[in-house]
Amino acid sequence: MSERIRESDGLDDFRRQCKRNLKRSVEERMRYGFCYVYKPVLDDAPWRSFNSTTDYRKWCRDFLPEYLGYGEPDDLQRRILDAA
Repeated sequence: MSERIRESDGLDDFRRQCKRNLKRSVEERMRYGFCYVYKPVLDDAPWRSFNSTTDYRKWCRDFLPEYLGYGEPDDLQRRILDAA
């Protein structure tokens, strides 16, 4: 039962936060609704262009850290995608 109480408290806090945010202007919500996170390699050049999607995908595989999610899916990810 204590777990339900904690979930309820969290939900109430979330609802109060939503109400506070809706009182803000759209401009304020846009300003505070996004946070910038540096992405290595991607953010290091002002722009890039590629001759084909194949070239782009190869560049992603070769240069981007795997945790950014631009690489090819591994076996487990392929099985999950195929099951969906």
